[in-house]
Amino acid sequence: MGTVVVANAQIMCSFGSSPAALSVVPSGPKANNAGGQAIATIMDFKPQVNIAPFGMCTSIANPQVASATAAAQGVLTPQPCIPATMAPWTPGAPTTLVGGNPALTDSSKCVCMWLGQISIVSPGQQTTSTG
Repeated sequence: MGTVVVANAQIMCSFGSSPAALSVVPSGPKANNAGGQAIATIMDFKPQVNIAPFGMCTSIANPQVASATAAAQGVLTPQPCIPATMAPWTPGAPTTLVGGNPALTDSSKCVCMWLGQISIVSPGQQTTSTG
């Protein structure tokens, strides 16, 4: 059982310098809470659509960071984050479906191509959970 994640939840990448807000298309069901935000699903993983940049990236697997670090003679040189997620969040809530997709919960994770692990910092609401 977990807390359902909604639009504008705070997410963070393990290689990012700052959190970002999760964007969710508001066409789906709304959470039963004061804000009535759209419920996120595991399919809300698209870079620049659902997942915004996390400030500066420090992953040496990111070619921009690797290049800047090499130019600085091996001194880690962060570069602007450009999320590169390619697969849905895991795990979702198997018994809570939104538009046929599992709802996103506060324990779900998403992986960036540059090896960062994106996690939920704050689900955006506290009253709706999976069951």
